[in-house]
Amino acid sequence: MLLFDAPYVSEYLIRTAQRLGQPVLDRRDPASVATPAGTIDEAEFARRLGAGERVLANSENSLDLVLRAVPGGELARRIELCKDKARFREATAALYPGYRFCRVRADELDSFDPAGFPKPFVIKPSRGFFSLGVHVVCCDDQWPAAAAALKAERATMNAQYPRSVVDGAEFIVEAVIDGEEYAIDVYYDAQGEPVITNILHHRFASADDVSDRLYYTCTDILRERLGPFSSACRDIGRACGLRDYPMHLEVRVDAAGRLIPIEANPLRFAGWCVADLTAHAWGVNPYECFLTDTRPDWPAILDATDREQPGAVFAMVIGDLPPGVDAAAVKRVDHDGFAAQFDTVLELRRMDHTAYPVFAMAFVRTTLARMDRLTAITEADFAPFITSRA
Repeated sequence: MLLFDAPYVSEYLIRTAQRLGQPVLDRRDPASVATPAGTIDEAEFARRLGAGERVLANSENSLDLVLRAVPGGELARRIELCKDKARFREATAALYPGYRFCRVRADELDSFDPAGFPKPFVIKPSRGFFSLGVHVVCCDDQWPAAAAALKAERATMNAQYPRSVVDGAEFIVEAVIDGEEYAIDVYYDAQGEPVITNILHHRFASADDVSDRLYYTCTDILRERLGPFSSACRDIGRACGLRDYPMHLEVRVDAAGRLIPIEANPLRFAGWCVADLTAHAWGVNPYECFLTDTRPDWPAILDATDREQPGAVFAMVIGDLPPGVDAAAVKRVDHDGFAAQFDTVLELRRMDHTAYPVFAMAFVRTTLARMDRLTAITEADFAPFITSRA
């Protein structure tokens, strides 16, 4: 079954629910999704969960509902373990000996001594999402400003998302992992075996950039990373006891090829239905894979893509409001101008910038030969696409 909630449910996911006849608990508007199995209420949802039925969410906003439905159960344990970044680090510590991290409560920010922790390090909410409240500290002198920013951001973080998603009460300090960052959509079957439905490379503008502006995939990435990433997911799944469970895993790979997880996001694939890019790129429906316990035939998929679209690159680009722009004062957004930056737009989503600091999300296709143009988007100024009231 499926669990729908804010901030975004795509039409593709809704159509998937309808086609598969999946029961849906829709916390936005129970009448908005018509499926053969119908929408269900919280009581029926809890009954189905208690009977062991699989569930996939589009968002972490409803995690509290799931935890209430199965208090103290195995699913609740898995959710809590993955959602709390410090607990996840503790559960997988034996896999990554020597990796440094520690917990810091909000009331300890002023007293925390950065001199006792190797630099550079990252501090972020133990429960977090969408790069909110993430700061990189490269030297001791930067700590006071980072601590002050975190305290100022706490109210904003919890105003935009429930505390089950982002909570500024406790933070995790952890060593910066040098290397390339990837996002993995994976589910664990009944035996705990991982099934990867997509791998995205997360590109940044600089070493201290923490934005989510650009993710992309191509056949080279899948051919190179699928084997080692599947092995790493298997180790993580065993350490955490994961079965019948979808997850969005973010990792970094250092120069020696060592993979270290950044965070594990429970009960969902890529947020804001970015997992839809899997269908655009590979013709694979990741939601259906989990709900029907099926696996992508990666050798056949990659061979067909190389044959039919040689050198193709598929990307997700977020159009975020420029720093300092007052969302309430925005008069017009030039979505067509934003889309014109890309070779081929597969899907353009016009987002509500008054609710979240994002005005658009684009799924695009380009080629390896034009990657420089795509990666330049990480440093692009989106101000020309925004017209504000005087």
